[in-house]
Amino acid sequence: MATTKTLLFVYGTLKRGGRNYPRIAHQEFIAEVVTAARYRVIDLGPYPGLICDAINGFAVHGELFAVDARGLAELDEFEDVPNLFVRDRVEIPGYEPVWAYYTNVPAPAGARTGDRWPLTGG
Repeated sequence: MATTKTLLFVYGTLKRGGRNYPRIAHQEFIAEVVTAARYRVIDLGPYPGLICDAINGFAVHGELFAVDARGLAELDEFEDVPNLFVRDRVEIPGYEPVWAYYTNVPAPAGARTGDRWPLTGG
């Protein structure tokens, strides 16, 4: 019996080397990827969030994993879906469909944004 896997784009603490990578380490790493230029990574303090910005967005850098159903359920719980984050489609040229966790809380006033986590510059 074949198991269906979901392509998941990670851009923050779940990336290889990130503090929460052990939560996804047992899943299949596919590639380092970049989104279409329609998104931003926003600084939420100890972790980032992803937001859509079709007008002034960036091509966000991250990693693509093939995640099994159990792993996806565990990650949804960890990401506090649908409270803190929501899982929705993200555009990664050359791959589809791909899902990502978007922040589901308002960004703090003056929050820094960029195209990768950790954010660079000041």
